[in-house]
Formats: sequence, structure tokens, C-alpha cells
Amino acid sequence: MRSFHRHALSADWVRDGVAAVEAVELSQYAVVLLDLGLPKLDGMQVLNGIRKSGSGIPILIITARDDISSRITGLDLGADDYVLKPFDFDELMARIRAIVRRRAGHSQSVIQAGEVGLDLATQAVTFRGVSDTLSAREFSLLRALAERPGAILSRSQLEDRIYGWGEEIESNAVEVLIHYIRKRFHKDIIRNVRGAGWMIPKA
Repeated sequence: MRSFHRHALSADWVRDGVAAVEAVELSQYAVVLLDLGLPKLDGMQVLNGIRKSGSGIPILIITARDDISSRITGLDLGADDYVLKPFDFDELMARIRAIVRRRAGHSQSVIQAGEVGLDLATQAVTFRGVSDTLSAREFSLLRALAERPGAILSRSQLEDRIYGWGEEIESNAVEVLIHYIRKRFHKDIIRNVRGAGWMIPKA
């Protein structure tokens, strides 16, 4: 989990297939990492159920099953990628970035939202000619806004992106992170919509 946090990603972890299906139904995730060897409900059944529900959430299978038939079955059931254990974590992160950007229609690991540019590979941000590398949580918050330019995200929506299940949410964490981001760039990098939340303008 700490490895994901270092890459500006919050992560929830469940231990069985039934809990995995429930988690996907209840939360909005950028990507699902799915182990096939799950108790209660096999990973292939989880995958099949998610796709039959109509969900297009990106799914990356992580498994020790290296036979060709399992790979073909997983991909045909709707998995976006298939990674064998053991794997290199940096490669896993690159595959996650590739899946997420393909779903978002990006050909490169850079998100451009109005005047804000985010490099997903380096956690660097550019705004009005100023570039800097943010902390994991700062980048995670800014990324949540940049992925939906023009949309207003509430405090709870932003907290969901920067904290995983079971993590203690610090008081005024969102406001503190926004303060530091604005201090590095300019107050206009994130707009406050009084009583509603925050946004990055489309242009």
C-alpha cells in the first residue's frame, strides 16, 4: 500500500471475491488490480460479474497462473491487461498509467487541463510556465481535479481520492493541500466554488 501512496495513488484492499464485487459496486475506482486466486469467489468470476454489470472500469489481472488458457480467458472476459507474479512494481505502475490514460483518451502519460499540465510518470506539474514536483497527496488531489476539468469536486470526493480505506483523514487536509499547491504556483491553479468545492477551469 505504501508503494502506491508514493505514486500519488490511494488504494483499497479486499481479501475475497465477494468483497471485491461489493467494493466495485460501491466506489468509483480508476483501476482494479484483480488477483485470480481469491477465496469465496474466483477472480475470473469477479471479472465476469463486473463486466456483465456493464461496468467499464479498467481491470488489470495479477496472478501466478501462467498458462495460456488463463490469459486468453481473462482477456476475453474483459480484462485490460494481464501481469504475472512476480512482477516489477515500476512496470506495474507503467501498465496502470497506460490503462488509465487509454480509457481517458490520452496517448501520453500527461494530463492537460486548461493551464495545468500533470506528468503521471514523474508527478511533475506545470502551470503558467512554472514547473515543480509535488508530494504524493498534493499530486493526487490535483490529478483528481485535472481529470475532470470544469467539474466541481466536493471535500468528500477529494478525500476519497487521497485517502484509502482505514486511513485517518486529517482535519482540513484538503484545504491544507490546496494551500501548499497554490503557494508553489498561483492561487488561480485551483478555483474555489463557495459552498460546493473546488475545480480546475477547462481553459
